Amino acid sequence: MFDSIMTLTANREALSPIKNLHWGIDPLDAMESYRDEVINADTEEKLFYALEKVSNARNDRHLEISLVENGIRLKESSGIAGGEETVYSTPLKILPDYSDASVYFVSDLSGNQNHFSSGTVAPGERIIAVNHMPIEQYEKSVRPYHQSSYRPNFRWRMAEGITVKTANLPPIFYGDHLVLELEKLDGSSHTVQLPYLHPDSIPWQNISEPQYPGFKLEHSTPTYDLYLPLEGQGTVILTWYGFRETMIADVDQLMEMAQDNAWLDFDIIIDGTRSRGGSAGAYAMQRFSPKPFKTTFGNIRISDVVPIFTQEKRAEVESGGSLDSGVPEAMDDGTWLMNWLENEVADSVDSGATYSNSVPFKLAHAPKNSDGILQPALQHFRGRMVAFFVPRRGSHLDQFAAIIKDNSIGYMIGMTAGGYSNTWEWEETIGFPGTDQPVIQFMWDIGHTIRPNGEILEGNPALPDELFLLTRHNFDTYYQELLRKALEHLNG
Repeated sequence: MFDSIMTLTANREALSPIKNLHWGIDPLDAMESYRDEVINADTEEKLFYALEKVSNARNDRHLEISLVENGIRLKESSGIAGGEETVYSTPLKILPDYSDASVYFVSDLSGNQNHFSSGTVAPGERIIAVNHMPIEQYEKSVRPYHQSSYRPNFRWRMAEGITVKTANLPPIFYGDHLVLELEKLDGSSHTVQLPYLHPDSIPWQNISEPQYPGFKLEHSTPTYDLYLPLEGQGTVILTWYGFRETMIADVDQLMEMAQDNAWLDFDIIIDGTRSRGGSAGAYAMQRFSPKPFKTTFGNIRISDVVPIFTQEKRAEVESGGSLDSGVPEAMDDGTWLMNWLENEVADSVDSGATYSNSVPFKLAHAPKNSDGILQPALQHFRGRMVAFFVPRRGSHLDQFAAIIKDNSIGYMIGMTAGGYSNTWEWEETIGFPGTDQPVIQFMWDIGHTIRPNGEILEGNPALPDELFLLTRHNFDTYYQELLRKALEHLNG
């Protein structure tokens, strides 16, 4: 089974050289280092976590292993694909201090003081130890169990993971309570024991959530919150939440409001720090900027899965088109994608090529022979753009950031997005060879996202024009400072 995984990965995976330089490892060598752990696993639990480390050795945020019917069973499976859904949380949240690679701190707290019966915790307190393990040792120990394409995103995800009880980590990392040793701002230390609670029972104070002094909330949708200035400033703010089911309709509604209320000449600030991924970001960009822009491109790794993948895409198109997070993946009826898959990609399979040619991303917004330059929509914002990002999430958000950066559409302040994106993944149930016994579902990244500047995006996010790090000392005013910097730029 291990040899099969290695062979399939070598033949299928769209490895990112620039990402491998970022981590300083060869992913196939890193996977191979877990051979003995997989082969010697003598319980289902040991085998699952050994295979999780094998998968994560590729350093790819999109790729995970999943439980399958009649496969590996775990006593605790919360948070794992195919397992229990409810993930219990302690009554505090943690973030990384990006000015110091060793520092993590308390970023938010429950407003219910009964949740802190073992001692008071203050925002900004530094994490010294997790369940009696020094934080530096803890980070090193849990790293193999986290899938991440980019180190700043790993730090964010790990910080989030400290305070929740999921089966992504082996049971040895958990107890009935979370024990944290904390350093106060005056340098003294104390230890608290925190309960795991149902997430719906925690009234968060939202200490580190977005705040925009001088602006008021005007309109909310699942895609964005729209803020308008209380007076004077011709600027709108969009707190962006993702490129998902209702995005196209929500953006269309925004443009109708902008037309009716004479906002189209306003500058636009896009706060992407709370966004998830999805699809169709170029659709939004065509309405948020007066500038033509080059969209992202993508390819596909040529392997045994491509003919099956092509058949699946044909079936999706014939049934009404493929969806990503509930959003149609293409602005046409799927003809552009199928024309490419059934011609150029099929020719690449026949010729034994390693990769297909690169085309506009998933042929979502333009056909295969296009240069990828998209024009503004008829109704669009005509002002300037500023965008905020942090390494919290990525995927299509990373593409959105790369389009802004590589086309000089707007001014980016803050940090990078999460640093991960691909064209497609392939999922397959892995079993013991020679038997019909399934074990787990394994995934492969089977195509590169290409930034408008021609570089592979995976592990290579767009850099901000103005770097502004989130730290232990500014987390509670971070958004006010981002806004101040944005307005200084726009007014300068």
